[in-house]
Amino acid sequence: MAMLVLGREAQALQVFNEMAARWPDDTYVLSSRAHLLMQRGEKEAALVDSHRLLGLSPDNAHTWFNHGYMLEDIGRFDEAEAAFRRATQLSPKLDRAWYGLGLVLIRQQRYDEAVAALKKNTELQPMSPYGWYQLARVHVDRQQPEEAKKIIRHLKGFEPKVAAQLERETGLLVGQVS
Repeated sequence: MAMLVLGREAQALQVFNEMAARWPDDTYVLSSRAHLLMQRGEKEAALVDSHRLLGLSPDNAHTWFNHGYMLEDIGRFDEAEAAFRRATQLSPKLDRAWYGLGLVLIRQQRYDEAVAALKKNTELQPMSPYGWYQLARVHVDRQQPEEAKKIIRHLKGFEPKVAAQLERETGLLVGQVS
């Protein structure tokens, strides 16, 4: 970890490789190496470790979430969707998995399903602007400007910069919150 803090990724990877050779079923080593490989842009190699983790911890929602994130990052949306759905089944309160599922569904232009996933995300994380932002964007894509305006109005109460960004991007101007 010290090597990572010092920006010595190649050396850190060498240590993780040595650790994985010694302890091939160690979930900490595999997850750490997968994360580092993703950061380095070695995404297919990261997925190999992620698959191994799923085999070792098939009921770990966070492992499924991370796997989905990696798959989404490389454009394998159908597989990412399945991974995020598995994460939400295992841990229905894992807000990041609902958000990831929403993003993948948006990329697939499955807006009705994306709305449902993002609503679940905003229920679990009501003060996080990310789910709200994406939800507003989906409503705009679905030609539902009034729904988007409601969200912008809501965001003005706790994230005015995000609300202003949505107004700029969508052209939907919403008056001040009373």
